[in-house]
Amino acid sequence: MTAVLFICSANRLRSPTAEQIFSLRGDLEVMSAGLDPHCGNPVTAELVEWADVIFVMERTHRNKLSSRFRSSLKTARVICLNIPDDYEFMDPVLIRLLETRVTPHLR
Repeated sequence: MTAVLFICSANRLRSPTAEQIFSLRGDLEVMSAGLDPHCGNPVTAELVEWADVIFVMERTHRNKLSSRFRSSLKTARVICLNIPDDYEFMDPVLIRLLETRVTPHLR
């Protein structure tokens, strides 16, 4: 089972959408979190250490993740999806983007 963590800023739109659609796969354990200090489910060192693969939505997320959790990023691959904050939760266009950009990294 592969542990997959999706990260965006506030954990309200992009990463929860990704969590919902990829949690349907039986070969993955999926969680999502946000990097903003006041989000409902913030990224923690434990989540970072848990993940085999971490998908961030933007380069700024990768930079923040690396600076805040460098010591916890021992084995996880961090992949930037380059998906801007232009979509609503479960937006069909966002779902297609996620499926297109994430799936090749999970084979």
